[in-house]
Amino acid sequence: MTTSRRLAHRKVAKFEKNITKRGAVPEMSTKKGNDYSVGPLVLGFFVFVVIGSSSFQIIRTASSGGMA
Repeated sequence: MTTSRRLAHRKVAKFEKNITKRGAVPEMSTKKGNDYSVGPLVLGFFVFVVIGSSSFQIIRTASSGGMA
């Protein structure tokens, strides 16, 4: 079955219109500023856990007499 000319022209026109819009991003939709993906509270908690666990491990190793 063949498509009608009117339907084919409509599809081509829609495709051509889409081609001209491609890459034209409005200024408002782009992100500007310091938008962090992780909040400062979560980052602080992560640093607290990492530094706390490493210092706890150092104290535990030192109290057990070095390499045990």
